[in-house]
Amino acid sequence: MKILLKPLQIIYCIYALLIFIILMFLALPFVVVASAFGIKGGNFIYKVCLVWTRIWYFFIAIRHKEIYEAPHDKEQQYIFVANHISYMDIPPIVAAIRQPLRVLGKYEMIKIPVFGWIYKAAVILVDRRDATHRSKSVRALKAAINHGISIFIFPEGTFNISERPLKDFYDGAFRIAIETQTPIKPLLFVDTIDRLHHRNIFELTPGKCRVVFLDEVEVKDFTMKDIQHLKQHVYRLMEDGLKRYRVYP
Repeated sequence: MKILLKPLQIIYCIYALLIFIILMFLALPFVVVASAFGIKGGNFIYKVCLVWTRIWYFFIAIRHKEIYEAPHDKEQQYIFVANHISYMDIPPIVAAIRQPLRVLGKYEMIKIPVFGWIYKAAVILVDRRDATHRSKSVRALKAAINHGISIFIFPEGTFNISERPLKDFYDGAFRIAIETQTPIKPLLFVDTIDRLHHRNIFELTPGKCRVVFLDEVEVKDFTMKDIQHLKQHVYRLMEDGLKRYRVYP
């Protein structure tokens, strides 16, 4: 049966890619203009990306759903963290977080024609192989926080290709949280790996795409000595949360 359905899936993937590209070129002029207006322009770019995501989801039959396991204050500034399992992790960020935001993103993505330019205008880039570049990214993230803007970081760094719910976390998000005294808001991307597996872009499928908001984690009065405790606490919250929605070996 899967063999018979494969041609249909490939056709669907090509269709989804074409819609994505059309919307990308429609968004491009707005991004070009907005990129000249500093922080306000950056905030507007995220609104453009939100419209882009909603229209794309509509045409490719992906149903975005937000689940709030705890109250979420949309006026509160946060460091958002989430699990990373798919290229489809990006659209839910702008679909679910409707407040001023900057995302820490992979430097390699700017190499993609046209999309890479929009990506560069929208995110704070990091090249994890370059210590100087990493330090620059941290300064940019802190600057965003100082301007009242929330930030988003994948604490796993790269795709989780293991059978565990989560890979080990890096310290970065938790260090910044303590240094800036900004609460952490963990999110769960439950279905993105079902919509598009990281191994093949031609495995995109329609269906639900749930984003789960967990309870915020306060860092008031935490010091650098508490980084590992904070990291492990958030890890456990997210791991337990994922196990409530998915079955793992």
